[in-house]
Amino acid sequence: MKILCIGRNYVDHIKELNNQMPTEPVIFAKPDSALLLKNRPFFIPDFAQEFHHEVEMVVKINRIGKNIAPQFANRYYEEIGLGIDFTARDLQSKLKEKGLPWEKAKAFDGSAVLSEFVSKDEFKNIQDIDFKLDVNGETRQQGNTSLMINSVDEIIAHVSQYFTLKIGDLIYTGTPAGVGPVKINDRLQGYLGDKMMFDFLIK
Repeated sequence: MKILCIGRNYVDHIKELNNQMPTEPVIFAKPDSALLLKNRPFFIPDFAQEFHHEVEMVVKINRIGKNIAPQFANRYYEEIGLGIDFTARDLQSKLKEKGLPWEKAKAFDGSAVLSEFVSKDEFKNIQDIDFKLDVNGETRQQGNTSLMINSVDEIIAHVSQYFTLKIGDLIYTGTPAGVGPVKINDRLQGYLGDKMMFDFLIK
């Protein structure tokens, strides 16, 4: 099982971090040891000073595929979930300045929060789903999948040119604006539509 993440997939998020607009999906990966499941707490590591939340819709691949055409990509997933791509922002900035890979800042243990999954059929349109992250009862991030630069099917088609997708693979589809730091004792609650998908603490 592999975790593929899409960066810079919402315009407002690109602007808030002063990043360049990508001409194609930005892809990075996390190991399975990054997964944080079942509302377990996120323990802030000691190798960086600023850890940011990035809430994202997650797609679970349900069949093997390679070089998938966009019009057939919807056949490769039946379930969606909600996750957080935790980012060591200060460390990431240092790595980017040196032109180095992001993995230390993105792929560390516990950096990929993941909810349970629900059927995509619970939603009328995969590309029109509201989702949000509340921190201590206050909405910090709010988005709709219609605002993606690259749709879910376009993402699947693109990444399958480079990586064979296998059953159980996860794709984190990008985060909207509003990313920010977490601190000890924060409570994070994530929603797909009106459904709470995760509820956990920062330790």
